[in-house]
Order: sequence, then structure tokens, then C-alpha cells
Amino acid sequence: MAGRFPQRPTRTTVRGGDVVVPGGVPRQKAVAGRRRTWVPEGVLDLGLVLGPLRRGPGDPTFRAVPDGSVWRASRTPAGAGTLRVALRGGVVEAEAWGPGAEWLLDRVPSLLGALDEPDAFVPRHRVVAMAWRRRPGLRLTRTGLVLESLIPSVLEQKVTTDEAYRAWRLLVRKYGEPAPGPVPPGMFVMPTAREWALIPSWEWHRAGVDDKRAATILRAVRVAGRLEEAVGMAAGEARARLELVPGIGPWTSAETVQRSHGAADAVTVGDLHLPGIVGFALAGDRDADDSVMLALLEPYAGQRHRAARLILLSGRVPARRAPRMRRGDIGRL
Repeated sequence: MAGRFPQRPTRTTVRGGDVVVPGGVPRQKAVAGRRRTWVPEGVLDLGLVLGPLRRGPGDPTFRAVPDGSVWRASRTPAGAGTLRVALRGGVVEAEAWGPGAEWLLDRVPSLLGALDEPDAFVPRHRVVAMAWRRRPGLRLTRTGLVLESLIPSVLEQKVTTDEAYRAWRLLVRKYGEPAPGPVPPGMFVMPTAREWALIPSWEWHRAGVDDKRAATILRAVRVAGRLEEAVGMAAGEARARLELVPGIGPWTSAETVQRSHGAADAVTVGDLHLPGIVGFALAGDRDADDSVMLALLEPYAGQRHRAARLILLSGRVPARRAPRMRRGDIGRL
């Protein structure tokens, strides 16, 4: 029966970067922006490729809309910009607005995985091979932007995803700017580095961000230019530069370069759940730690992040045996 019916999204598959992109509704007329088309090689799934860039269903910088298109609002080196991409008849149609429009359009192929090398991946386990066959459109995105992936990754340190998504949503809406163009309602571009630095301490508190995470973000935005330069480095060198900032460790740097660089081997270590999920899927060991996870992923050296994503997308996850991590809200203290 495998493959006859579409898989239902689960919490695990969503974490793997699976976003449902609705289709079948005619596109609405809108004010034209700058445009380009691009023909990808092979199968392309917009939801899988761009899914890791969405920080929760209410992310003000990301929308998947009923006409089958995906919208992103970004802070580019040229300024704020909004990008809409849609896949129609095997052709990617892209349209952009704002000062960053040309910058975004120039990078549409890399954003949609043109620089990725999926053919280098060889499944070594049945569960990975099955996920690989079911997700032929998976490509690793490369945004070319560090800060927009780094800041929400810092917000996700040692808290529930709901808390992190809420903080990102509140801060971007309050201190960002409305996304340029005829965008879906409620879309915003994240603040500039200076605007992040000027957020008062009590506003971090109201958003549920503790002093440690807020201080890490403030240290990062003070050297934002140097961090953005890491885009031109290899993923390992970029991670080393990011980790020079106190508060940014291997977990955060991996989560960042997975998106900014399309780093196929940047496996996330230090995660609360991932080792157990990988251990359970590959060896039936739900109590696996980072060392066991890395040993199990060793056959995928050079492609360990892709293997981990496929495991998450497979939906094979151990049954919960303890209550969820309790959600906190320091803004109410």
C-alpha cells in the first residue's frame, strides 16, 4: 500500500521540513514585480525544499498559499525584499518586490537546491531508502543569508518550539517592517541588525526570551557583517566563525548552516530528541545519545544531515513515554 496515498503530516515530519503547499486554486491577479523563470533538473518539491525556512505556522516571514505558491520576506544585503515562487508545469515562476528583489531573483536556483547534489546520497538503511523513494523532490536549500537563520535558531535554544516560534513571531511583527509588494496579510521582514540591537530588555522578556538567549543575539548582531561574510566560506569554516560568538555552539551553528549553506553533512548534535529518533529508526535504540547517533550516521559521511532529514520525514519515531517538556512564559513573571 506504500505510495498509494499521500502521507499525513506528523510532528516529526513537519520538523523534517515538510510544508504542505496547497494547489488547484487559480492565482489571483496582483501588482507585478520583477520576474524570472527557471527550469529545475528532475523532481522538485517546494514544500520540502523551503519547509526548513518556516519557523512555525504563524511565521510572519513565510507563507504557503492556496494558489500553490510560497512567499518569503527576507532582509538581503540590498535591503528588504519579498519573493514569491511557484512551480507550474515543471517551471519555477519567481516574482519579487522591494529593494532586495534582484538579489532574491538572482539566487532562486540556489534557494531551490540547484547547488545541492542529491545524487551523491546512497541510502544504507531500509527506512532511509523508503523515505528517499517517497520524497524524490527533496533538495537542500541555500539562502545565502546567515542572520535570518541564526537568530531564530538562537531563540530555539533549550526551549519548546512553541515558545521559540512565539518569540520570533512577536519580535518580527513588532520591530520588523511590512514586507514589500502585494503580499498575503501579516507578512513582515525581520529587523535589521541595528534594530535587533535596540530592542529593550523588557521586550525580550515579554516575548518570553531569557537573558542568555537575548544576550547571544545581541552579541551576534554587533558583528553581523562578519557573520554574513561566512556565506562565502565552506560550511565547516562558517560554523567555526559562528561559534566564536559566546552562546553559539555546535547545535546552533549546524541549524544555521543547514539553511544558509545547504550543508548536507551538518548534522545537529546536542538536540534533545534527534539522537533518540535516529537511534530508534536505524537500530531500535530510543535511548541513543549523540555518540551513538553519529556512529549510526557514519555510513552517510558527507550527507549526514540529509540522512537525518529523511529519517525525520519517514515519521518513524518512538512512542512518547513521558509528558512533553513543559512550556514556560517568563513574560508573565
